[in-house]
Amino acid sequence: MTEIITITVNPALDLSTSAPAVIPDQKLRCTAPVVHPGGGGVNVSRAIANLGGTSHTLIAYGGATGAELVRLLRDEGLEPESLGIDYPTRQSTTVHDNANGLQYRFMMPGPDWTAEDCATARAAIVAAIRPGALVIPSGSLPPGMPQDFFLDLAPEVKASGGRMILDTSGPALEHAATRPAGLHTLRMDLAEARELSGHSLVGVDEIAALATEIRGRIGSDVVMIAAGAQGTVIDCGDWRGLTRPPVVVPRSKVGAGDSFIGAYALALTLGEGPLVACEWGTAAAASAVTTEGTELCRRSETERYLAQVTRMSL
Repeated sequence: MTEIITITVNPALDLSTSAPAVIPDQKLRCTAPVVHPGGGGVNVSRAIANLGGTSHTLIAYGGATGAELVRLLRDEGLEPESLGIDYPTRQSTTVHDNANGLQYRFMMPGPDWTAEDCATARAAIVAAIRPGALVIPSGSLPPGMPQDFFLDLAPEVKASGGRMILDTSGPALEHAATRPAGLHTLRMDLAEARELSGHSLVGVDEIAALATEIRGRIGSDVVMIAAGAQGTVIDCGDWRGLTRPPVVVPRSKVGAGDSFIGAYALALTLGEGPLVACEWGTAAAASAVTTEGTELCRRSETERYLAQVTRMSL
């Protein structure tokens, strides 16, 4: 099986809680927090493990929060490997408002990195990459890291016979959506796509047109745009359309995108093409939104939902 390597340069210790109502200027009596390891690549590895797969989890962690992050990952059967950067790991908090069902997510920025830190992390990543590996940098970048950090690595991954799936945000995503770098897959959500395009992208046809535009511009094999409950728009060259999930009752949106990427990547390593892999991702995302906090997807539900995922050409 193809090796999967996830990379998280800005992980977090995720705290999830709920309150009767989120009201300003008042003390909010919350439930006892549930703590999970977090960060894009971390959650992708957790999702892959939930689905019965394996991956190498490369993360930058340090301090008491970093030690707790690693302990929690090991409790889930993962063996995280350090990128050689030991700044204290940040925290994030998710609060569910029981009065209206809304969810509030508070994300801290993470420590500032130096050029030396970036060089140390790059060396650790390059040393870990094996020929033919599926490499998944996922999540935000810490302050001080160049926005093209992973784009600069993509040609090396491709030259080794590997494939890079990039799922990032902010300026790093803007760069990825404009610069040809040899990516296999670029993924974003609808809010990010709207910000990139400067348009409201009301219908799936408009979303699909943007996916095709970006794919043509950067030369990637696949571009995917997650459109929430509508599903995921995918352009993989020989097919463009929407993979639609079954109707589910959502409890938490946290980790749905990471569950998608985990299932998508695992399906690719098993020899599936991008379209079928996207269907697996759609099913895993549907499973993830039915769980509490950052529990992510469940294997039994993902397999059940996969049979209910439908396609629509665009």
